[in-house]
Amino acid sequence: MTKVLVTGFGPYAMAPVNPAQLTAEALDGRTIAGASVVSRIVPGAYFEAVAATVAAVEEQHPDVLIMLGEFGGRAVITVERLAQNLNDCARYGVADTAGKVLSGEPTAVDGPVAYWATTPNRAMVSAMRRAGVPADLSDAAGTFVCNHLMYGMLHHIATKELPIRAGWIHLPFLPEVAAREENLGAPSMSVQTSAAGVAAAIEAAVTRTEDSTEVFLSRLQI
Repeated sequence: MTKVLVTGFGPYAMAPVNPAQLTAEALDGRTIAGASVVSRIVPGAYFEAVAATVAAVEEQHPDVLIMLGEFGGRAVITVERLAQNLNDCARYGVADTAGKVLSGEPTAVDGPVAYWATTPNRAMVSAMRRAGVPADLSDAAGTFVCNHLMYGMLHHIATKELPIRAGWIHLPFLPEVAAREENLGAPSMSVQTSAAGVAAAIEAAVTRTEDSTEVFLSRLQI
């Protein structure tokens, strides 16, 4: 049976409740398009996140790896196409969950500038839209632990020549986080809607060996 590994993060500086954790937990144990879904919550810390996800991959031997994170301020679920070899959380004024602040350091000193996600991203976005969940493509995964983990795992998979398709999905704030005074006015999405969207994306990732060539309008500027 095809296996999908889903990862999420717990709370961090700007997210007292993380939609990535709750969405990953909501999908754990499900069967989607004949594929079994296993979820793991990994540390929101540079390099520790990669090590924990590598360990989960070695334990589960997935065919598809879908990594989840939060991107506060975005109104839709976004599927990331690129991960860059750059870490810089100093620009956000936050540290990772281990208290580490990086400013311009690479994830892999000998790695390429960037990696493309290897999941069928357009097909995943289209599947979420058909399921009634707002979704879009993104070419900017940030320079915090989300981009770090995406890059780190794509680098690991490429250098180890593993038969795993891997990609990243960013989720909006949860309503209870958007309701906080410092976030008032920010868009949000419920766990139920996020989970429905990610489930549709997983189905597309499992059933398609090649991405869609469909051209659709994008409302996200990055």
